[in-house]
Amino acid sequence: MDGERIVLGSGYLYVTEFDSKTKKIPENTEIEKEENLLGLIQGGAEVAYKPSYYEAKDDMGKVSKTILTEEEATMKSGIMTWCGKTLERLCETARLEEDKQKKTRTVKIGGVGNATGKKYVIHFVHKDETDGDIRVTIVGNNQAGFSFAFAKDKETVIDAEFKAAPQDSEGTLILYEEEMAGAEEAGGTESMEGPSGQ
Repeated sequence: MDGERIVLGSGYLYVTEFDSKTKKIPENTEIEKEENLLGLIQGGAEVAYKPSYYEAKDDMGKVSKTILTEEEATMKSGIMTWCGKTLERLCETARLEEDKQKKTRTVKIGGVGNATGKKYVIHFVHKDETDGDIRVTIVGNNQAGFSFAFAKDKETVIDAEFKAAPQDSEGTLILYEEEMAGAEEAGGTESMEGPSGQ
């Protein structure tokens, strides 16, 4: 039945630079490329939306009016496969240098004057052959910092938290897309084919 699904499993996290001039999110096929994969993730992804309200009411509690004043959206994920290039996309002050002769990659982090102001398209894809894929997209950057630990008995995972910024003139913070399983059989005209022709 349309509207009912059980969502199981994790997915893939893609990150690509957001063009602040055109303010246009690329097509899924442009985002979902190997070079845009931030890394394979552990612990899934979490999307959170938090509204803030202001309530005006009289002292006796007889009349009140509530308005929405602010909205906040975030996407969190643990990145298990990563390298210096990953750090560059997670830190606004990161500077990456590669020396092909020495075969080294160096990332310098820090210095407020090095902040780039870049925003990224953060795009999570949950694959589901039965019910159809789900895609969640925000525009923003990692504003929670990061940490990574090197332990003898555990893989090093970087936890990132991306804070969403408005991605269009309507103020959209989260773009949620789901494929509707069975839409073609029911007479739908749109193709449910995935970005890789799946």
